[in-house]
Amino acid sequence: MKKHTTSQRLKQIMSERNIKQVDILKSAEPFCRKYDTKLNKNDLSQYVNGKVEPGQQKLTILGLALNVNEAWLMGYDVPPMRDISFGNETVEDLTEKYDNIKPIKLKRFPMLGEIACGEPIFADEDRAHYIMADMDIDADFCLTAKGDSMINARIFNGDIVFIKEMPIVENGDIAAVIIDNEATLKRVYYYPEQGKLILNPENPTHAPLVYVGEEFNTIRILGRAVYFMSLVK
Repeated sequence: MKKHTTSQRLKQIMSERNIKQVDILKSAEPFCRKYDTKLNKNDLSQYVNGKVEPGQQKLTILGLALNVNEAWLMGYDVPPMRDISFGNETVEDLTEKYDNIKPIKLKRFPMLGEIACGEPIFADEDRAHYIMADMDIDADFCLTAKGDSMINARIFNGDIVFIKEMPIVENGDIAAVIIDNEATLKRVYYYPEQGKLILNPENPTHAPLVYVGEEFNTIRILGRAVYFMSLVK
């Protein structure tokens, strides 16, 4: 859960380490050169004053320069320590040495509220909330699943479902669908020759949702489900 802002974290570091913005910029210089990213005085000033949130690249630069976890720097309640040592080697050393070791780089995905795995519910498009996840996930936003209609697809109540935004999906794809300003998560089957759309659950206790004719005007596909993060233990 996010409890602080990047501005508050930066001010905390500056106070605890007794450093100034110019010191942060100096520490960031080698990383800016390495990753071909610019971080100037105006950028940092806006981050410290809370006027602007840093983008992913500049957040990574700041994390490296300050040797802190990017998620912590964003304000999440996680340990601030960045480096993990293995003898005299860091994770970065090991990733360069071994092909089968890959670091996880995080990125912010906007949360659009809850989506129903059962009866459709309102999709709250509140882009003020984010979740941190692997930046390799090819998704545009994510939602929290609610209900049990997709359990046979291993999507459970409370799971985070990552959605790749697209207006059309392939038959059999699991998609986020808006119906009369309400959202649901189902497998989509479209039969244009019959003028029929079927939204199939993945739970035999739930009936398919079938739409024909003018009912298509009330339906909008938000996108295809490409990944989920299970919270069920």
